[in-house]
This record gives sequence, C-alpha cells and structure tokens, in this order.
Amino acid sequence: MDYPGLERAARRGAVGEVMRQAAAELEEIVSGRRELRAVRHPLGFVCLPVLRDGPRGMCVHVFGPADPVLTGHQVHSHSWDLTSTVLYGRLGNRRVTVHEGSGTPTHRVFEVHSDPSGVDELRPTRRLVRCLPGVEQTSSRGQTYALPAGEFHTTVVPDGRPAATLVLGRTLPGRADLSLGPLRAPGRRVIRRTCDAAQTVRIAHAALRRIHEPEPPA
Repeated sequence: MDYPGLERAARRGAVGEVMRQAAAELEEIVSGRRELRAVRHPLGFVCLPVLRDGPRGMCVHVFGPADPVLTGHQVHSHSWDLTSTVLYGRLGNRRVTVHEGSGTPTHRVFEVHSDPSGVDELRPTRRLVRCLPGVEQTSSRGQTYALPAGEFHTTVVPDGRPAATLVLGRTLPGRADLSLGPLRAPGRRVIRRTCDAAQTVRIAHAALRRIHEPEPPA
C-alpha cells in the first residue's frame, strides 16, 4: 500500500482512487486473505483497523443505527490529524468551541488512555471548560473532510442510514486523546468489544456491497 500516495489522493479529491483502495482492503477481509477483527468503538461505530504503521494508520469506520453508543462522552478530540473520505451514506461533524478559564464552565476535560487489551480509561483532569456548538459539516459519498489534532467535535449520522468512511490518521507527538464529560463525573473505563471472524466478514461484506451499490435518493 502506498500510504503517502493515498493520503495525497484523498486530499486532492481523487475519489475513484480512494474508493478502489477501500474496496480492495474489504475484499481481502471478505475472501479470508486478510485476517483482522472488527472493533465496536465506544463512540458507536465499527472500526476495521486496516493499517497500523508507526504514527500512520488507516481504518474503515462503519456507522449504522443499530450500533450502540456505549459512552456519554461524545465530544472528543484526537491526538492525530484525520483525513476521512465518505464511502457511502452521509456523515455529519459538528465542531465544538471550547473556552478555557470560563467563570461558568459546562464540562470537564478527560484524557483517554487506550490499552491494547481493548480498555479505554477516561481520566478526569483539572481542566474545566465552557463548551459551545460550532459549525456543522455534513459530508456525502465521495467527499473528504479533515479534522486537525486537538479540535473538539462530535460525529453523527444525520439521516440514520448506514454510512462508512475510509479514515487516514497521523499521530502527533506529545498529544493526548481528549473527551468532554460532566463537571462532576468520575473517571471510568469503557471496553472496546472485538468481533469474531464471522462477524468481521459480515461487516466487511455489507460495507463492500454498499460501496458498489448506487446511492439511494435523499
């Protein structure tokens, strides 16, 4: 895989190239040539972790109305720069403006520490912030959006229909994954559940089928 080339293709809007790469990766899983396990992420989507190479990573994120949201900490920021292309469906990202040192804070900042065992530990920090909704961007099939590391946002499926994205990420040194939670909420642990081989193939097969299907009318 030419990761830098794929990253450039996504950023310049070369949709066909990105779609072909996503379909090729899913075909590898469906055929059994590639063994990986899908992970049900606490933010309510299923992640197919295609590549982990030092600071670089590539995943297919699959969203659907049946995916459970396991945590109330929906507003979050990544420790990595994200470039994401919508493979099918529609996905909304609402930026959130965070003000430090406000006299009327609304949220506490939590650090998210992820263990390879699949446990996410949300640790409360001393940072209290005021959180205000910002601009919302909805992206459709073939569109690419970017989110820089450290930008707070929340992701939604606006019409409840299935959606998937090809996500490219580059981790930045010295950054932490963060989440916003209630002011008095304690720390907590959330488990990322791993799918078995059969579940993973079914998820990949459904995503691959939808990539090749025409988009339904809005």
